[in-house]
This record gives sequence, structure tokens and C-alpha cells, in this order.
Amino acid sequence: MKILHLLASPFWSGPAENVALLALAQRQAGHEVAVAVDRRRRKVAAEEPAVPRFEALGLLDAGGLELSVKSLPWAVLQDMRLLRRRSVDVVHAHFTHDHLIARWARPREAVLIRSVHAPRSLRSSLPRADAYTVPAATDVSRLEGRRVQVLPPLVDSRFRPAEDREALRAKLGLTGAPVIGMVSTFQASRRHALGVTAFAELRRTRPEARLVLVGDGALLEQVRQQVHEHRLEEWVTFAGYQQGDAFVRWLQALDEVWILGLGNDWSGRAAAQARACGVRVVAVEEGALPSLSDVRVEQPSPEAVVAASLSQGRARVEHPSNQRIAEDVLALYEQARSAR
Repeated sequence: MKILHLLASPFWSGPAENVALLALAQRQAGHEVAVAVDRRRRKVAAEEPAVPRFEALGLLDAGGLELSVKSLPWAVLQDMRLLRRRSVDVVHAHFTHDHLIARWARPREAVLIRSVHAPRSLRSSLPRADAYTVPAATDVSRLEGRRVQVLPPLVDSRFRPAEDREALRAKLGLTGAPVIGMVSTFQASRRHALGVTAFAELRRTRPEARLVLVGDGALLEQVRQQVHEHRLEEWVTFAGYQQGDAFVRWLQALDEVWILGLGNDWSGRAAAQARACGVRVVAVEEGALPSLSDVRVEQPSPEAVVAASLSQGRARVEHPSNQRIAEDVLALYEQARSAR
């Protein structure tokens, strides 16, 4: 099959990595796959741009689509004309902008698949598609009567337990135990403020604990101020934005990761990555996190986070391989094609 993924984002964040890993697995299965991304917004602040990543993977579409929510009306019309002339079997849209363009301009022989990556997109105005994917089993019922399946997070093979965690911590300058991390953009939905407050309370029981905050974003300085107010500077490490192998190393160095909120991707990819590295996952009950966490935080409060962290629970989770996930999505494509 010829497969074209549409991802109207300039950022290597949110669903972008999941889309890339899915496209790679589909290509490894023998299909011709490309990913079109936002080509209008070339300068992105505080986040890594997507174009170089997809280009390096050999996945970047060269079909001329601008595919941006910032596109002017005539650029949107041009995208529709270009898409309509494409020779592809599947158009797989990942954001609302993609879906709207593909809904009215998909190639004649192509099926349209829509991946919903966050539940806010599941509304009555959701455009029609031949099939859908959702990030969690709890979202399936919201598309009752339509062809739908869950799209789990895909995990790069680099995510695996460290060969020598103590040596890695020494190299990163980390001391204390347990070493707890939060790995996400500093934005309100990720609840870093809750994490810092919970960590301050945890240290009453675990005075040697360390908190590692990996990422950057709009609320970074606000969180730094909160750490200062709690007099935690000695016990909180701001690791900054990390990518590639460096990000893997920081994740491998942790004993436990706290995932206290989700952003644009509710598949719980960070939880799956942490588990692949042998890191214990404490997470709130959002999206797919309940199926990927060792301990659930039923209410996002400092007391609940501390209680979850102090518990000894560890879940056994069998996560499907990237190849298996790709096979399931390809089967969904075939079902949609057969139904036309």
C-alpha cells in the first residue's frame, strides 16, 4: 500500500514520535510510507522541530503540502488541490486540520483514517472517516457505530534498562535515592506544581530522595521559583530539554517516573518508554496511563502522589511490539478498504 500520514504540526512532540515509529514499522512491513508535516512554521520556540527528524528517517513527504493551521486560505486550497491529485491508498490524518483537508480532498481511491490523539477532539463535529483510532480503550465507546481501534504508544528500541544504572547516575551527577523524574514540557496540564509540592512532602519520609525535571516550556521559571520557595534546590535537578540518546539516558537513570498529566498525546508514550527502561511508573488516571502504570494516582493531590510513590506496587504489563501495532493498523486499513 501507499500510505500518506498527515501531521499538521511543526513540533517533534505530542504524537509526532508515535507517528514516526508507526510509519517506520509500516515501511518495514513492505509498504510505501511518507509523513507530511507543517512546513509553514519553520521557527519553533522551546521545542524541537519535526522536519529534520522526519527527513533524517527518510519519511518526510516531498509532495508540496504546507499543512499548517496557520496557512492562509489560498494555501489551504492549494493543499487540497495537491492532495486530491496524489496517488495513494491510505490517507491517515492525525489532527483536525489534516482531517478537514482530507475529508474534502482525499484522492479518489484512498481511504481516510483518523487518529484521535486527545479526547478533546472527540466531539459531535468530528468529520467522517472510514476508520478511526483512539489512544485508550475508554474512548472507543465515544465512537459507537464507527470502525475504531485503540492505537497504543510505540516505543523506540533504544529504550531499555541501563547496563549500569549507578555508573550512569554518577556520569549525570545524580545523587540520592530514590531518583524520581518528571519528563514533559512545562505546561499546566502536566502538573509540575503538584509534583514539586508532592516531592516536598515525600522528603519528610524519604529525605534522600531526588527529583529530576526533564524538559522546558512556558512554566519553567515558575517551577524554579516554587522549588526555591520550598528550599529544594539541592534536591531538584533541572535537566533541561533532552532528545535522542541523551533523553534515553536520563530516563534510564530514574527509579521512578511521575506522570501527573497529559498534553497533546493521551497514549501514555512516556509511561511505555519508562517501563521499557525498567523504571517504575506512578501516573494519574488519564488516557491510556492506567494500563501502563505500576501505581495509579486516583486524585491529583500531593497526598495521593506521595502515597502512590511510597507503595510497593509494581504491575506486570505486556506491551505489544511496534511490529504488532503496525500490523493491527494495517489490518484496519484493509477493513476500511474492503468496506468501500
